[in-house]
Formats: sequence, C-alpha cells, structure tokens
Amino acid sequence: MQARCFTVGPLQENCWIVHGDGSETAVVIDPGEEADRLITAIDELRLTVEAILLTHTHFDHVGAVAPLARATKAPVYCPELEVGILREINSYVFPGFGPFESYDPEQTLAGGDHLTLAGLDIDVVFTPGHSPGHVSFSIPQHDALLSGDVLFQGSIGRTDLPGGHHQTLLDSIATLLNTLPDETRVLPGHMGTTTLGRERATNPFLLELSR
Repeated sequence: MQARCFTVGPLQENCWIVHGDGSETAVVIDPGEEADRLITAIDELRLTVEAILLTHTHFDHVGAVAPLARATKAPVYCPELEVGILREINSYVFPGFGPFESYDPEQTLAGGDHLTLAGLDIDVVFTPGHSPGHVSFSIPQHDALLSGDVLFQGSIGRTDLPGGHHQTLLDSIATLLNTLPDETRVLPGHMGTTTLGRERATNPFLLELSR
C-alpha cells in the first residue's frame, strides 16, 4: 500500500492519497484545502481518483472537497450524520477562515460499511467523540488506520467543539485498541504517524483506559 501525506491549510491538516501497490486508482482522504496542489500531485503520480473519503466534516478537512470532486469527477463519501454540515459548510466555519464551497455528497458512510476501492479493502469504523458522525478507515491487510481527528501521536482529538464529547471519544479509541493489532499504523488528520501500540503505551490521554 502507498500512502502519501499532504499537509494543507493554516491548521496543518493531513490529506492522504492512498492506493494499493500497483493500482492506478487512488482514494483521497480528507482534502482540507489547497485543491490545486492536490490536483497537481494526483496528475504527477498518474493516478485516477476513485473516491474522496471523509472522516468528518470540520472545515479544515473538507475545504477542498468541491473543487477536487469537480476536477477528478470522483464521488464523495461523507459520514451520514454530517451530510448537512458539508451541504452548508460556511455555517460551521470559524471567523477568519473560508469561505469554502459546500458540497452534496454522492455516498454516505456509517460504521460497519465495507468499501473496496483503489485495490484496497477498507472497513469503516464509527468513531464519534470529536464530532458526532466521525468515522475512521481501517485497512486490515496493510495494518493501517486513517484516524482523522480521533487519535494523534501523543494526543487525542479535541472535544470542546459542537457535538464533541470526551468520554465518547475515549470509548471510540478503546474500540480501536481492542479490535486492531498494536502494530497498526495510525495515519492521522494532524501531526505525525504513529502506531496503536505506541499510543497505548505512551499516550498520556489514554491512561484512564488502562485503569
């Protein structure tokens, strides 16, 4: 599996372009901003985007969705509980950011969904807490997890935004830790990559999960 990270926008969000080895198609996860840069990268890699997948719809993760979808003609997969936010994104933007282009997604996502895209088998895991409909994308055959804003290197997603809930987020992380192996690589929505095992052992926010 090939996973390329493009850190975009003023909030330094990680957009991922992911595809199976030898695949000429890819999925783009959370295109937050800098659409032209992402389109150029896709062209240079000679990839066809099969789908645009969203972990959640905070503006720093979806700001480039509409122009990227228009350029690639790829369908957008959005968590079903957050479709309304994507459709009216400028109603949910912090002062000083945007404006962004709203989008009506072609597909919705819920926990338990299974996707076969870009040479990859992807399990959709419902991981609310940072946002109400947040999902993560597990790729078991490659021990990889696109965690969005649930789990970071040494940290966890913030829960002080509308719809956030600290205990719900911890419960979501516990589900990941209890169902995926420690060697699973975590490809997060911000900051650097890590593994579930490393976070289990060292992340101070997860100490209460081991009590």
